[in-house]
Amino acid sequence: MPSHDGKPLWFDAHLDLASLAVGGRDMTAADPLEAGGPHQPGSVTIPALVAAGVRCALGTIFTEAEGDGPEGYPAGDAETAHRRGRAQLEAYLTWQDMGLVAIDLPGALRQDHHVGEIRGGMGVTEIVPHPPITQLDASKLHLGVLMESADPIRSPEELSWWTERGLVMIAMAWWRSSRYAGGNGHPADGLTDLGRELADAMDELNVVHDLSHLSQKATGQLLEHTSALVVASHSNARALIEPADERHLADETIREIARRGGVIGVNLVSNFLRSGLARDGRERATIDDVVRHVEHIAAVAGRRDAVALGSDMDGGFSRERLPEGISGPVDLEKLAAALRAAGWTESDIEGFRWKNWARVLTENRAAAKA
Repeated sequence: MPSHDGKPLWFDAHLDLASLAVGGRDMTAADPLEAGGPHQPGSVTIPALVAAGVRCALGTIFTEAEGDGPEGYPAGDAETAHRRGRAQLEAYLTWQDMGLVAIDLPGALRQDHHVGEIRGGMGVTEIVPHPPITQLDASKLHLGVLMESADPIRSPEELSWWTERGLVMIAMAWWRSSRYAGGNGHPADGLTDLGRELADAMDELNVVHDLSHLSQKATGQLLEHTSALVVASHSNARALIEPADERHLADETIREIARRGGVIGVNLVSNFLRSGLARDGRERATIDDVVRHVEHIAAVAGRRDAVALGSDMDGGFSRERLPEGISGPVDLEKLAAALRAAGWTESDIEGFRWKNWARVLTENRAAAKA
Protein backbone atom coordinates (compact mmCIF):
# COMPACT_ATOMS: atom_id res chain seq x y z
CA MET A 1 0.00 0.00 0.00
CA PRO A 2 1.44 3.40 -0.90
CA SER A 3 1.31 6.24 1.56
CA HIS A 4 -0.88 9.17 0.65
CA ASP A 5 2.00 10.87 -1.20
CA GLY A 6 2.19 7.88 -3.55
CA LYS A 7 5.38 6.29 -2.20
CA PRO A 8 5.48 2.76 -0.77
CA LEU A 9 5.42 3.02 3.00
CA TRP A 10 8.21 1.46 5.09
CA PHE A 11 8.52 0.72 8.81
CA ASP A 12 12.09 0.31 10.07
CA ALA A 13 12.13 -1.23 13.54
CA HIS A 14 15.67 -0.30 14.55
CA LEU A 15 17.39 3.05 13.94
CA ASP A 16 19.90 4.61 16.37
CA LEU A 17 18.79 8.16 15.56
CA ALA A 18 19.34 9.81 18.94
CA SER A 19 22.71 8.23 19.66
CA LEU A 20 23.91 9.42 16.23
CA ALA A 21 22.72 12.91 17.16
CA VAL A 22 24.45 13.03 20.55
CA GLY A 23 27.55 11.74 18.77
CA GLY A 24 27.54 14.77 16.45
CA ARG A 25 25.37 13.82 13.45
CA ASP A 26 23.08 16.62 12.24
CA MET A 27 19.94 14.53 11.94
CA THR A 28 18.05 17.45 10.38
CA ALA A 29 20.31 17.57 7.29
CA ALA A 30 18.77 16.52 3.99
CA ASP A 31 21.91 14.71 2.82
CA PRO A 32 23.51 12.23 5.26
CA LEU A 33 26.85 12.73 3.51
CA GLU A 34 26.82 16.36 4.65
CA ALA A 35 25.53 15.71 8.19
CA GLY A 36 28.87 15.02 9.85
CA GLY A 37 29.15 12.99 13.01
CA PRO A 38 30.00 9.32 13.46
CA HIS A 39 30.11 6.39 11.02
CA GLN A 40 30.87 8.25 7.82
CA PRO A 41 29.92 7.98 5.06
CA GLY A 42 26.49 7.96 6.64
CA SER A 43 23.17 6.80 5.27
CA VAL A 44 20.56 8.11 7.71
CA THR A 45 19.08 11.45 8.66
CA ILE A 46 15.43 12.18 9.40
CA PRO A 47 14.77 13.98 6.08
CA ALA A 48 16.50 11.17 4.16
CA LEU A 49 14.24 8.59 5.82
CA VAL A 50 11.07 10.56 5.14
CA ALA A 51 12.07 11.23 1.51
CA ALA A 52 12.55 7.49 0.97
CA GLY A 53 9.09 6.60 2.28
CA VAL A 54 10.15 5.46 5.75
CA ARG A 55 7.12 6.88 7.52
CA CYS A 56 7.39 4.78 10.71
CA ALA A 57 10.33 3.66 12.81
CA LEU A 58 11.44 2.61 16.23
CA GLY A 59 14.13 5.06 17.29
CA THR A 60 16.47 3.72 19.93
CA ILE A 61 17.84 4.99 23.17
CA PHE A 62 21.18 3.19 23.04
CA THR A 63 23.53 3.17 26.00
CA GLU A 64 26.67 1.11 26.58
CA ALA A 65 28.16 0.00 29.87
CA GLU A 66 31.85 0.95 29.88
CA GLY A 67 31.43 2.71 26.54
CA ASP A 68 33.73 5.63 25.86
CA GLY A 69 31.31 7.72 23.78
CA PRO A 70 28.42 9.96 24.85
CA GLU A 71 26.28 6.82 25.22
CA GLY A 72 28.74 5.27 27.71
CA TYR A 73 28.44 4.92 31.48
CA PRO A 74 30.24 2.93 34.20
CA ALA A 75 28.80 -0.57 34.50
CA GLY A 76 26.19 -0.72 37.24
CA ASP A 77 25.90 3.09 37.52
CA ALA A 78 22.15 3.58 37.15
CA GLU A 79 22.25 7.35 37.64
CA THR A 80 24.77 7.98 34.87
CA ALA A 81 23.00 5.55 32.56
CA HIS A 82 19.77 7.43 33.26
CA ARG A 83 21.38 10.74 32.31
CA ARG A 84 22.76 9.26 29.08
CA GLY A 85 19.34 7.87 28.20
CA ARG A 86 17.57 11.12 29.08
CA ALA A 87 19.88 13.04 26.73
CA GLN A 88 18.78 10.83 23.84
CA LEU A 89 15.12 11.07 24.80
CA GLU A 90 15.48 14.85 24.75
CA ALA A 91 16.71 14.61 21.15
CA TYR A 92 13.48 12.90 20.12
CA LEU A 93 11.36 15.39 22.04
CA THR A 94 13.26 18.30 20.45
CA TRP A 95 12.69 16.91 16.95
CA GLN A 96 9.02 16.56 17.78
CA ASP A 97 8.89 20.21 18.86
CA MET A 98 10.57 21.11 15.54
CA GLY A 99 7.90 19.22 13.59
CA LEU A 100 10.34 16.64 12.19
CA VAL A 101 8.96 13.62 14.03
CA ALA A 102 5.78 12.59 15.78
CA ILE A 103 6.21 10.28 18.78
CA ASP A 104 2.81 8.72 18.22
CA LEU A 105 3.26 4.98 17.63
CA PRO A 106 1.31 2.74 17.92
CA GLY A 107 -1.68 5.11 17.86
CA ALA A 108 -0.90 6.40 14.37
CA LEU A 109 -0.99 2.84 13.01
CA ARG A 110 -4.62 2.17 13.90
CA GLN A 111 -6.51 0.78 10.92
CA ASP A 112 -10.00 1.27 12.35
CA HIS A 113 -11.27 4.62 11.12
CA HIS A 114 -14.20 4.63 13.53
CA VAL A 115 -12.69 3.67 16.86
CA GLY A 116 -10.13 5.90 18.43
CA GLU A 117 -9.48 7.80 21.60
CA ILE A 118 -12.51 8.09 23.86
CA ARG A 119 -13.00 11.41 25.58
CA GLY A 120 -15.77 12.07 28.07
CA GLY A 121 -17.08 15.02 29.98
CA MET A 122 -20.29 16.76 30.92
CA GLY A 123 -22.19 13.52 30.36
CA VAL A 124 -21.06 13.30 26.71
CA THR A 125 -18.78 10.64 25.26
CA GLU A 126 -16.94 11.51 22.05
CA ILE A 127 -14.98 9.01 19.95
CA VAL A 128 -12.14 10.79 18.21
CA PRO A 129 -11.01 8.63 15.27
CA HIS A 130 -7.36 8.02 14.55
CA PRO A 131 -6.30 8.77 10.98
CA PRO A 132 -5.93 5.74 8.73
CA ILE A 133 -2.40 4.61 7.84
CA THR A 134 -2.67 6.16 4.37
CA GLN A 135 -3.06 9.57 5.99
CA LEU A 136 0.13 9.60 8.00
CA ASP A 137 1.78 13.00 7.79
CA ALA A 138 4.19 12.63 4.89
CA SER A 139 6.41 15.41 6.23
CA LYS A 140 7.21 13.60 9.50
CA LEU A 141 8.76 10.42 10.77
CA HIS A 142 6.30 8.65 13.06
CA LEU A 143 8.21 7.13 15.98
CA GLY A 144 8.03 4.80 18.90
CA VAL A 145 10.98 4.65 21.29
CA LEU A 146 12.96 1.41 21.70
CA MET A 147 15.41 1.18 24.59
CA GLU A 148 18.55 -0.83 23.78
CA SER A 149 19.97 -1.74 27.20
CA ALA A 150 17.52 -1.01 29.98
CA ASP A 151 20.03 0.51 32.38
CA PRO A 152 18.69 4.07 31.91
CA ILE A 153 15.58 2.86 33.73
CA ARG A 154 16.82 3.23 37.30
CA SER A 155 14.23 0.82 38.69
CA PRO A 156 11.18 -1.02 37.32
CA GLU A 157 8.96 1.43 39.21
CA GLU A 158 10.23 4.16 36.88
CA LEU A 159 9.04 2.42 33.71
CA SER A 160 5.77 4.35 33.47
CA TRP A 161 7.70 7.63 33.30
CA TRP A 162 9.35 6.37 30.11
CA THR A 163 6.20 4.93 28.54
CA GLU A 164 4.46 8.27 29.02
CA ARG A 165 7.18 9.74 26.80
CA GLY A 166 6.92 7.24 23.96
CA LEU A 167 8.73 4.07 25.05
CA VAL A 168 7.08 1.03 23.44
CA MET A 169 9.80 -1.65 23.37
CA ILE A 170 12.82 -2.69 25.45
CA ALA A 171 15.84 -4.87 24.77
CA MET A 172 17.13 -5.36 28.33
CA ALA A 173 20.80 -5.61 27.33
CA TRP A 174 23.20 -4.76 24.54
CA TRP A 175 26.38 -6.76 23.78
CA ARG A 176 27.51 -6.01 27.32
CA SER A 177 25.28 -7.18 30.14
CA SER A 178 23.08 -4.72 32.01
CA ARG A 179 21.70 -4.71 35.54
CA TYR A 180 18.69 -6.50 34.06
CA ALA A 181 20.01 -9.20 31.73
CA GLY A 182 22.97 -10.82 30.04
CA GLY A 183 24.09 -9.49 26.66
CA ASN A 184 25.08 -11.63 23.70
CA GLY A 185 28.76 -10.90 24.36
CA HIS A 186 28.47 -12.47 27.82
CA PRO A 187 26.81 -15.87 27.35
CA ALA A 188 27.18 -16.90 31.00
CA ASP A 189 24.92 -14.04 32.15
CA GLY A 190 21.17 -14.56 32.34
CA LEU A 191 18.12 -12.69 33.52
CA THR A 192 18.65 -11.02 36.91
CA ASP A 193 16.08 -10.66 39.67
CA LEU A 194 15.77 -7.00 38.68
CA GLY A 195 15.20 -8.14 35.11
CA ARG A 196 12.33 -10.35 36.21
CA GLU A 197 10.78 -7.38 37.99
CA LEU A 198 11.19 -5.25 34.87
CA ALA A 199 9.64 -8.00 32.72
CA ASP A 200 6.59 -7.98 34.98
CA ALA A 201 6.36 -4.19 34.79
CA MET A 202 6.68 -4.33 31.00
CA ASP A 203 3.84 -6.82 30.76
CA GLU A 204 1.70 -4.67 33.02
CA LEU A 205 2.31 -1.57 30.88
CA ASN A 206 2.23 -3.42 27.55
CA VAL A 207 5.85 -2.74 26.58
CA VAL A 208 7.13 -5.21 23.98
CA HIS A 209 10.09 -7.48 24.80
CA ASP A 210 12.96 -7.28 22.26
CA LEU A 211 15.27 -10.34 22.29
CA SER A 212 17.94 -8.81 20.05
CA HIS A 213 21.29 -8.73 21.88
CA LEU A 214 20.19 -10.90 24.79
CA SER A 215 22.40 -13.86 25.63
CA GLN A 216 20.83 -17.22 24.85
CA LYS A 217 20.66 -17.88 28.60
CA ALA A 218 18.81 -14.62 29.22
CA THR A 219 16.55 -15.30 26.24
CA GLY A 220 15.55 -18.70 27.60
CA GLN A 221 14.96 -17.38 31.09
CA LEU A 222 12.86 -14.45 29.84
CA LEU A 223 10.74 -16.79 27.69
CA GLU A 224 10.19 -18.98 30.75
CA HIS A 225 9.28 -15.98 32.91
CA THR A 226 6.74 -14.31 30.61
CA SER A 227 4.15 -15.61 28.18
CA ALA A 228 3.90 -12.23 26.45
CA LEU A 229 4.55 -11.48 22.82
CA VAL A 230 8.27 -11.10 22.01
CA VAL A 231 10.17 -9.77 18.99
CA ALA A 232 13.72 -9.37 17.75
CA SER A 233 14.02 -5.87 16.32
CA HIS A 234 17.28 -6.34 14.40
CA SER A 235 18.59 -9.91 14.33
CA ASN A 236 19.26 -12.45 11.60
CA ALA A 237 19.28 -16.24 11.38
CA ARG A 238 22.08 -17.82 13.41
CA ALA A 239 21.95 -20.93 11.24
CA LEU A 240 23.16 -18.87 8.25
CA ILE A 241 25.97 -17.08 10.11
CA GLU A 242 27.78 -18.97 12.87
CA PRO A 243 26.08 -21.63 15.00
CA ALA A 244 27.67 -20.27 18.19
CA ASP A 245 27.03 -16.57 17.51
CA GLU A 246 24.45 -15.47 20.07
CA ARG A 247 24.04 -12.11 18.35
CA HIS A 248 21.54 -13.78 16.03
CA LEU A 249 18.61 -16.09 16.53
CA ALA A 250 18.64 -19.83 16.90
CA ASP A 251 15.90 -21.56 14.94
CA GLU A 252 14.10 -22.55 18.13
CA THR A 253 13.98 -18.89 19.17
CA ILE A 254 12.60 -17.91 15.76
CA ARG A 255 9.88 -20.52 16.15
CA GLU A 256 8.96 -19.27 19.63
CA ILE A 257 8.80 -15.64 18.52
CA ALA A 258 6.47 -16.67 15.71
CA ARG A 259 4.37 -18.87 17.99
CA ARG A 260 3.70 -15.85 20.19
CA GLY A 261 2.78 -13.69 17.21
CA GLY A 262 6.03 -11.72 17.15
CA VAL A 263 8.24 -10.47 14.31
CA ILE A 264 11.96 -10.60 13.50
CA GLY A 265 13.51 -7.51 11.90
CA VAL A 266 16.26 -8.39 9.41
CA ASN A 267 19.51 -6.50 10.04
CA LEU A 268 21.36 -5.07 7.01
CA VAL A 269 24.94 -5.13 8.33
CA SER A 270 26.97 -7.07 5.76
CA ASN A 271 28.88 -9.27 8.22
CA PHE A 272 25.56 -10.11 9.91
CA LEU A 273 24.33 -11.46 6.57
CA ARG A 274 27.28 -13.53 5.42
CA SER A 275 30.11 -15.10 7.42
CA GLY A 276 33.75 -14.25 6.89
CA LEU A 277 33.38 -10.71 5.55
CA ALA A 278 35.90 -8.05 6.56
CA ARG A 279 34.47 -5.31 8.76
CA ASP A 280 36.17 -2.45 6.92
CA GLY A 281 33.64 -2.22 4.07
CA ARG A 282 35.92 -3.75 1.45
CA GLU A 283 33.67 -6.81 1.29
CA ARG A 284 29.91 -6.44 1.26
CA ALA A 285 27.01 -8.82 1.38
CA THR A 286 24.43 -8.81 -1.40
CA ILE A 287 20.69 -8.25 -1.55
CA ASP A 288 20.43 -11.98 -2.25
CA ASP A 289 21.99 -12.56 1.18
CA VAL A 290 19.22 -10.46 2.72
CA VAL A 291 16.59 -12.52 0.92
CA ARG A 292 18.29 -15.71 2.12
CA HIS A 293 17.83 -14.64 5.76
CA VAL A 294 14.28 -13.41 5.16
CA GLU A 295 13.28 -16.70 3.57
CA HIS A 296 15.00 -18.81 6.24
CA ILE A 297 13.23 -16.92 9.02
CA ALA A 298 9.87 -17.23 7.25
CA ALA A 299 10.39 -20.94 6.63
CA VAL A 300 11.37 -21.69 10.23
CA ALA A 301 8.54 -19.50 11.55
CA GLY A 302 6.07 -21.15 9.22
CA ARG A 303 4.73 -17.81 8.04
CA ARG A 304 5.90 -14.83 6.06
CA ASP A 305 4.30 -12.30 8.38
CA ALA A 306 6.89 -13.11 11.06
CA VAL A 307 9.68 -11.21 9.29
CA ALA A 308 10.15 -7.53 8.46
CA LEU A 309 12.83 -4.81 8.45
CA GLY A 310 15.09 -3.78 11.34
CA SER A 311 17.89 -2.28 9.28
CA ASP A 312 20.16 -0.82 12.00
CA MET A 313 21.48 1.58 9.32
CA ASP A 314 24.39 3.60 10.72
CA GLY A 315 24.08 1.74 14.03
CA GLY A 316 27.81 1.70 14.66
CA PHE A 317 28.86 1.34 11.02
CA SER A 318 28.87 3.33 7.79
CA ARG A 319 26.95 2.82 4.55
CA GLU A 320 29.98 0.94 3.24
CA ARG A 321 28.94 -2.05 5.35
CA LEU A 322 25.42 -2.22 3.93
CA PRO A 323 24.75 -4.82 1.21
CA GLU A 324 25.97 -4.04 -2.30
CA GLY A 325 23.44 -1.81 -4.02
CA ILE A 326 22.05 -0.34 -0.81
CA SER A 327 23.48 3.00 0.31
CA GLY A 328 20.60 4.16 2.46
CA PRO A 329 16.82 4.15 2.89
CA VAL A 330 16.36 5.38 -0.69
CA ASP A 331 17.33 1.87 -1.85
CA LEU A 332 14.87 -0.12 0.28
CA GLU A 333 12.62 -0.80 -2.69
CA LYS A 334 15.41 -3.01 -4.06
CA LEU A 335 14.61 -5.39 -1.19
CA ALA A 336 10.96 -5.41 -2.21
CA ALA A 337 11.93 -6.15 -5.81
CA ALA A 338 14.18 -9.01 -4.71
CA LEU A 339 11.40 -10.55 -2.62
CA ARG A 340 9.03 -10.22 -5.57
CA ALA A 341 11.56 -12.04 -7.75
CA ALA A 342 11.75 -14.76 -5.07
CA GLY A 343 8.01 -15.39 -5.38
CA TRP A 344 6.63 -13.23 -2.59
CA THR A 345 3.17 -11.83 -3.24
CA GLU A 346 2.36 -8.14 -3.06
CA SER A 347 0.53 -8.83 0.21
CA ASP A 348 3.63 -10.57 1.61
CA ILE A 349 5.81 -7.64 0.55
CA GLU A 350 3.43 -5.09 2.07
CA GLY A 351 3.73 -7.04 5.30
CA PHE A 352 7.53 -6.91 5.12
CA ARG A 353 7.48 -3.19 4.35
CA TRP A 354 5.29 -2.13 7.28
CA LYS A 355 2.22 -4.19 8.11
CA ASN A 356 3.93 -6.87 10.18
CA TRP A 357 5.39 -4.34 12.61
CA ALA A 358 2.11 -2.40 12.65
CA ARG A 359 0.29 -5.60 13.62
CA VAL A 360 2.68 -6.31 16.49
CA LEU A 361 2.30 -2.87 18.01
CA THR A 362 -1.44 -2.46 17.54
CA GLU A 363 -2.53 -6.02 18.41
CA ASN A 364 -0.29 -6.05 21.46
CA ARG A 365 -1.87 -2.84 22.68
CA ALA A 366 -5.37 -4.16 21.98
CA ALA A 367 -4.66 -7.41 23.85
CA ALA A 368 -3.49 -5.50 26.91
CA LYS A 369 -6.71 -3.49 27.01
CA ALA A 370 -8.93 -6.57 26.64
